[in-house]
Amino acid sequence: MLAFIVTMLVSFLTYLLLTTGSANDSSIMNIWIWSLEEIIFGLILSAIVGFIGRKLFVKKSFRMLNPVRWFIFIGYLFYFFYEMTKANIDVAYRVITGKINPGIVKISPGLKTDLGIAMLANSITLTPGTLSVDIDEDKNDLYIHWINVKKEAITKTPIDCKWVCAKFDKWVRRIAE
Repeated sequence: MLAFIVTMLVSFLTYLLLTTGSANDSSIMNIWIWSLEEIIFGLILSAIVGFIGRKLFVKKSFRMLNPVRWFIFIGYLFYFFYEMTKANIDVAYRVITGKINPGIVKISPGLKTDLGIAMLANSITLTPGTLSVDIDEDKNDLYIHWINVKKEAITKTPIDCKWVCAKFDKWVRRIAE
């Protein structure tokens, strides 16, 4: 029950943050900067998300409620957007010049939690030029489709994470484990 409540509250606060200032003056009931309808919809949506995601967001420990981890997550977002910008430029260069060497590579990030694996896989997929294809059954290895497999990166299998996902694995380890 506590996992549901925590997940619902985090979802509701995220919803409020994303809909800030969307109340209009024609609504009968405005609660500060949200309309009553938005707050009711946000509560219903947060309850659904809280029920579905309670086991993913809150496991046996409440480590993700630590405010230090949230500050690290904000720093990770800045790093992620920096790396995404670099990847966009690299993909644009490869599209213009046609210099691509696509392939599927295996990486072993060494993450132990489901949240960490999910964060890393999503970060890789959101970065242009890479796509998370599969996770092995032991959740130790990720298979990534990469637009430009470098010859010097393939010295062993699995390859080093720095070639494919920069330092995402180190950031995710600080946040989720």
